[in-house]
Amino acid sequence: MMTIFFAALLLGFIFNIAPGAIFAETIRRGAIGGFRPALYVQLGSLAGDAIWAGLGLLGVGVLLRAEALQIPVAIAGAAYLYYLAWDSWIAAGKPVATGDDDHGSALRSGIVLSITNPQNIAYWAALGSALGAIGITDPQPIDYAVFFAGFMASSLAWCFICAAMIDRMFSGRGEIWKIWTYRLCAAAFFYLASGALWGALSRVFS
Repeated sequence: MMTIFFAALLLGFIFNIAPGAIFAETIRRGAIGGFRPALYVQLGSLAGDAIWAGLGLLGVGVLLRAEALQIPVAIAGAAYLYYLAWDSWIAAGKPVATGDDDHGSALRSGIVLSITNPQNIAYWAALGSALGAIGITDPQPIDYAVFFAGFMASSLAWCFICAAMIDRMFSGRGEIWKIWTYRLCAAAFFYLASGALWGALSRVFS
């Protein structure tokens, strides 16, 4: 059991550390509001991860691999990323007082980004393969539960680590810093949205 737990712990850190839309949104929120809104984005993403994890643990991996689910999720994710790109670019030119960020909005943003992330589908659809890689050829419910616990433990720890790092690096740097941070985040959102949309359309017309 400890082997499964620590393997999930390591995989969880690898999964969460990889840069992407959630990381960009955490920077965007943290650049204005500091630690708390950055943390709320991360906690929201953790809630979204838990939803996909629950589906994977309930044995619907085959369903998660179906294009009928993956393509609409990818398109929805791309649409939301385009919205964040536009919102971030517009917000770059607006004065915002430090600490005014809406924590509820940050939490919802993290949840939506996580739920509409195709990587989450692929990850949890391949959960059986992940357990097979550490020698669990016939996983039982307890094995899935331990894996889930390890993954969520590392993800929760990363929420606080990531928020603290971003608060230290980006918070309270002044208006010019905020403008360029928001514009770079807008560019990142646009790039990620275009990649997600291209991937979805390629599968539709392939």
